[in-house]
Amino acid sequence: MNKMGTITGFTFKNKVKTKSFVVTTIVLALLISIGLNVPYFITLFNGGSSGGGAAGSNPVNIGLLSAGQPEVSEKLEKFSSAQGDQAYRFIADGTKDEAALKADAESGLTDGYLKFEAAQGQEFPQPILYSTEEVSPQIIASIEAALQSVKLDVVVKDVLTAEQKELINTPVKVSEQSLSAEGAGAEAGSENGMSPINYIVVYLLIILLFTSTMMTGNMIASEITAEKSSRIMEILITSVSPLSQMFGKIIGIFMVGMLQIGIFGAVVAGNVLLPHNRDVLSDFSLNLSDVNIAVIVYGLIFYILGYFLYAVMFAAIGSMVSRTEELGQAVLPITMLSLVSFYIAIFSIATPNILLLKVASFIPFTSPTAILVRIGAGVAPTWEILVSLAILVVSILIFGWLAAKIYRTGVLMYGKRPTFKELFKAMKAYKI
Repeated sequence: MNKMGTITGFTFKNKVKTKSFVVTTIVLALLISIGLNVPYFITLFNGGSSGGGAAGSNPVNIGLLSAGQPEVSEKLEKFSSAQGDQAYRFIADGTKDEAALKADAESGLTDGYLKFEAAQGQEFPQPILYSTEEVSPQIIASIEAALQSVKLDVVVKDVLTAEQKELINTPVKVSEQSLSAEGAGAEAGSENGMSPINYIVVYLLIILLFTSTMMTGNMIASEITAEKSSRIMEILITSVSPLSQMFGKIIGIFMVGMLQIGIFGAVVAGNVLLPHNRDVLSDFSLNLSDVNIAVIVYGLIFYILGYFLYAVMFAAIGSMVSRTEELGQAVLPITMLSLVSFYIAIFSIATPNILLLKVASFIPFTSPTAILVRIGAGVAPTWEILVSLAILVVSILIFGWLAAKIYRTGVLMYGKRPTFKELFKAMKAYKI
């Protein structure tokens, strides 16, 4: 056990001091920072910080041309004012004609103006928005919603009560409930589906699990193959048992991966908490307090278990290869397996109840990502999560035992890559 701790500490210190680890971590941290600040950079390039406007964070000022449609203009202004703080603001001045409103927009006093033109055969006029800059689709949608309410008010006049008008304007939302008994444990979560912020968290966790597993797995395999090809392995094996070497390397590189994830997590948290990014989150109705803690906790557990399952397989393959040039081809089956797991989760994230995702939740190679999607959507009952965890743990023990036997045999075999028949024959000589 002491020797395994020595190998773990040596592997961790050796890896975090390498130039490739430092450069990769810094580059990825910079890419994450740039990606999280892209909306803010777009705002800056569109001139948002120098006075707001159509593309900025300040309210868009829109003049109202009331000539010809004073009733519609008055109702629209009252409706928008009653909505409170909005991304846009109507400025009504009955004394100004279209030329004056156009001059205001061109001089920067407003961002544009809304004009109502009579529509042939229709009681409600056709609204046209003239603007100096492109107005965001969110603001256009808000103005259309306001006009829809005003249209109803103008058309029905006093026929309906205020409550009836409000009832008509209230959007109809379909709530989904599972009929199966197995979904009873998850019905509270599935009632509203996956919230946008949890959708993003699950998406990021899947990408993190895939990239981290591939990076650290290849690190383990290449480390073992390099030691074997340089004949250092022959010296190491006389002082440290093969099992201590294998699990020491796996745990050491696991600690390297956790350190990297911790750094990336701090970078993400630091960027998300910046004031301008908080405004962006609020614009998209994303609230960090809505993050489902269960998704984070289960995500971490499945990440750790998924890592160890793939890590023992990478270690076994690495021990069978004598030259680093052959490593890429040797680990291809594991890479394909991980890609299948990644794509099943990514392409099923919008449909968490499909049969493929349910089956994948109980297959150890795909369960870390598949069950995570279902947990995020709130459609995975507790018993399914526990069964998936149990299968994964048992699989790690089985593949860990098998990998230990292959490793102990493989590190002492040189020359061409051994066939499975040769490997099994050599494995019979060792008992673990």
